[in-house]
Amino acid sequence: MSNEILEEGIRVLQIESEAISRLIKRLDGAFISAVTLCAVCEGHVVVIGMGKSGLIGKKISATFASTGTPAFFMHPSEGIHGDLGMISKNDVALMISNSGETEEILRILPSLKRLNLKLITLTGDMKSTLAKHSDVVLNVSVEEEACPLGLAPTASTTATLAMGDALAVALLQKKGFQKEDFASFHPGGSLGRNLLLKVEDVMHVGRDIPKVREETPMNDVVLEMTEKKLGMTTVLDQTEKLVGIVTDGDLRRLFKSVSGQPENIFSLPAKQVMVLSPKTIQKNALASQAISLMESNSITSLVVVDDSGRVEGILHLHDLLKKGAL
Repeated sequence: MSNEILEEGIRVLQIESEAISRLIKRLDGAFISAVTLCAVCEGHVVVIGMGKSGLIGKKISATFASTGTPAFFMHPSEGIHGDLGMISKNDVALMISNSGETEEILRILPSLKRLNLKLITLTGDMKSTLAKHSDVVLNVSVEEEACPLGLAPTASTTATLAMGDALAVALLQKKGFQKEDFASFHPGGSLGRNLLLKVEDVMHVGRDIPKVREETPMNDVVLEMTEKKLGMTTVLDQTEKLVGIVTDGDLRRLFKSVSGQPENIFSLPAKQVMVLSPKTIQKNALASQAISLMESNSITSLVVVDDSGRVEGILHLHDLLKKGAL
């Protein structure tokens, strides 16, 4: 029985993958025209579909919208009862119907025509009523459905969804849409946070920055590190420029290396203990850059400096975690 289940799963996936593969040979000037119509559209791409085609249409419209093309889904039955008012003459209609004879879409077709909308249809029947009345028709027909009864839309909806993705991505490329643009539409997602969140949005500033001078005795260095609670302190020269840092790890290594009278450590000046040329970053850098720098150097904090080397803040890994940047 287990083998039969696996065989059935393989059969379905083979049928659906073949359905998508056949689409590749069909891409021609009609596909280019469809992308061009959407690219020059001054309004919205209005995606229309009924039943399972409607569900696929909702996903396609969401993909369009998230990749820089204003789009929304309209249920044809709702369109008949007033939602046609959402459509303007500057829009483009993207209609989805495997048969090309979906009654609810045909009923609103005259209204779409009166608005003089450009009509794009994704259908499995190139001779259907919708195909005949559309400006651009994309063939998403399949040789067979994966459903053994031939009843539930399976391969046909998969092919339609794939064609919708192809349209959205080709349109994205044509418009020159970038990752930063995507992030602006997804500020709540991890990609949005990583691409929009900057170092200056997270770093510790002002009195929260641990600072000591080169001559500061280690006793005071430890007090400064303890008070600021960042596990480190910057070390500045007489011109307030960064020359080094002292970290918790440096202190542990120092205590381990001293034999006899460890209390003598506390009289040492910071410049004898500090790490020279610590890793730094500027405040306008992206949080993702800071994360990469921390990971590649196995460190948990970065000193934020300006062009002259003066300290402007401290960025700690825990702050990035709190912001959900990791």
